[in-house]
Amino acid sequence: MATILKSNDRNFQENPNRIEPFKLFTDISRIQKGVKPENLNFDLRQLNPGQYCSAYHFHRYAEELFLIISGSATLRTPKGLEAVSSGDLIFFEKGETGAHQLYNHTTEPCVYLDIRTFIGHDICEYPDSDKIYLVPSGEIFNKSAQSAYFDGEENPQEKWRELQ
Repeated sequence: MATILKSNDRNFQENPNRIEPFKLFTDISRIQKGVKPENLNFDLRQLNPGQYCSAYHFHRYAEELFLIISGSATLRTPKGLEAVSSGDLIFFEKGETGAHQLYNHTTEPCVYLDIRTFIGHDICEYPDSDKIYLVPSGEIFNKSAQSAYFDGEENPQEKWRELQ
């Protein structure tokens, strides 16, 4: 069934649990209409002046596409900084080369459509802070705290004895 999200029904609300300067507003009209995408997730976002959309990150299992609808912002990628504005379409591939972050350097809101693939899970990496974020569980780990596969598994016979 097709669902139409009319432009006059936009209802931008601040994303919960955000801190300065990462305030991001999302149009919740799709939620209000009961649209629950399975593999092609999307959100209409509003990035206000002086704000960043998120921490600089990339996805291991999702591709992402931004369409700037109005306003402009500065885009950070591994290639550096570049201004983007109304009508620009920006594709982010999976992996480190698709790392990105938007900053609204202007005095007007920047509204953009964020479309991303979703296969039921993802891992986001944050190069600036060395974190890994597991989606959808929401768990966050420090990447430098990696362990070898058998760390802590040296004496399995003891666990077996406890179970007998």
